[in-house]
Amino acid sequence: MKFEKLTPVLYSADVSRSIAYYTEILGFEGKWLWDETPTFGGAFSEELNIFFCKDGQGHPGTWLYIDVKNIDEYHEKLKKAGAKILEIPENKAWNMREMLVQDPDGHIIRFGQEIEECAED
Repeated sequence: MKFEKLTPVLYSADVSRSIAYYTEILGFEGKWLWDETPTFGGAFSEELNIFFCKDGQGHPGTWLYIDVKNIDEYHEKLKKAGAKILEIPENKAWNMREMLVQDPDGHIIRFGQEIEECAED
């Protein structure tokens, strides 16, 4: 079996608000909404799709992991955009530099960049 793509479905109390956060703050490139008062929708980028559902799917507080190319540059962009940054970028023993960001529904996104060194900050 060859899997082609993973698209998480996250709980959202307000689908329009969630999608605005992912596009305007986190930098996803596009969006789509279902229904006049959206109960379902998505945000996407070249490599990523995330769906948001108001009724019956997902739970607040889900964790996601997203790889980025330059985490320090991305951190600065998110800080200026007003993202809720829970942890600034730090080197981890598992050869990653990572930070934590929270969205309006309490979901935690761990953004990470692979690094060669293992030393922590």
